[in-house]
Amino acid sequence: MKTLVGAILFLLSTSVLVAQNSPARSDNRPVTVKLINSQGQSVGTAVLSPAPTGVKIKLDVKNLSPGLHSIHIHQYAECDPPDFKSAGAHFNPGGHTHSGVPAGDIPDFSLVVSANGTAHVTTVAPYVTLGNDDHSVFSSGGTAIIIHAVAGATGSGAPPRIACGVISRPT
Repeated sequence: MKTLVGAILFLLSTSVLVAQNSPARSDNRPVTVKLINSQGQSVGTAVLSPAPTGVKIKLDVKNLSPGLHSIHIHQYAECDPPDFKSAGAHFNPGGHTHSGVPAGDIPDFSLVVSANGTAHVTTVAPYVTLGNDDHSVFSSGGTAIIIHAVAGATGSGAPPRIACGVISRPT
């Protein structure tokens, strides 16, 4: 009987260790990201939480120009005003794309800012995680969320960056 109990306890403890060290593990806590404009002033928040595929992003923004804006996850956890170039290019671990789209892109989504400069919307970034894998927004010390001046082109033809928030693992 003692052998059976010991074997069960061993298996349970091994299962817990494997689950804790799983590369895609997430602790499921929402992460609040403070967004700033090019003058370093607060323009709202982005709350990131796990989604069945990817990361859900709930945006509550203010004091932005009305119209359509694109948002992306960028490779570095840096938001140096005024141009936020310190955030680097779109987050794209290993150079892998999803049907030609970098992991940090959010397909078929534009942030629509109302005439009063606000937006309250939720979307999903389908190619990133909140885990410990290479597609995690926390990999390599974190990433950044960028809001562009208008929706549109990416890469070298990308519109100016008007807001930025550092994404880092909660402590």
